[in-house]
Amino acid sequence: MYAAPDMSTEKTQGLVIRMADFSESSRVVTFFTRDWGKIAVVAKGARRLKGPFEAALDLLTVCNIVFIRKSSSGLDILTEAKLQTRFAPRAGQLLNLYAGYYVAELLAAFSEDYDPHPRLFDQALLALDWFSAENPPQLGVMRFEMVILKEIGQLPELDACVICGNAPASHEHPGFHAGQGGLVCGTCQPRVRAPLAISAGGLGLLRQLADDSEIAWKRLAGSPAQWRELRAVATAAICHALGHRPKMLRYLEQ
Repeated sequence: MYAAPDMSTEKTQGLVIRMADFSESSRVVTFFTRDWGKIAVVAKGARRLKGPFEAALDLLTVCNIVFIRKSSSGLDILTEAKLQTRFAPRAGQLLNLYAGYYVAELLAAFSEDYDPHPRLFDQALLALDWFSAENPPQLGVMRFEMVILKEIGQLPELDACVICGNAPASHEHPGFHAGQGGLVCGTCQPRVRAPLAISAGGLGLLRQLADDSEIAWKRLAGSPAQWRELRAVATAAICHALGHRPKMLRYLEQ
């Protein structure tokens, strides 16, 4: 296809994270791509029963795409999309389905247009693979939350008190304060308002979830109380970094 001088044709791998009707026959599709970050493209004819993209365009499908990138204002144009994988949790696994939608919401909210994060793209695909199998969805959700916070430079401090800089003593229960940026030791807790409590065991789990290892976090096992601590901490960190509460969280917290 001919591209005007102010346009370029690009190829990449993309994950569909948002779709919206554009006209009677077309849609605007937002991809999180490996090479270009987040892009929004017009998929002409995508609403037709026998459109040019067949069944490739659906929320959380992974496609090999070709698009025309416009250097001026206006949406890019999708010219080709070949389905690679489709997100398909087991029947009845609603939490796993919601977890996948949550990944899409976080990618859309935290990423900027044309700002590539190849590691985050790979981690998103790994998270969807985790949810597609019969794995605990909450574990995969919190792992992805820690990954995305780390990738955008918003991972809370988990090793030392953000106020005094000292590591929490082994006998004390540290607190967590998203607004302060992480852990608050027992001595400094009176200086902040309503820090979240986290046990030493819960803190150890959280550190492993944030670790770069792709093996250790999958083997984590904690008590129900510890997982409730971690959920509260992860929610506080995500909401603070985002500036509002993600919509899909209420489904995951049921």
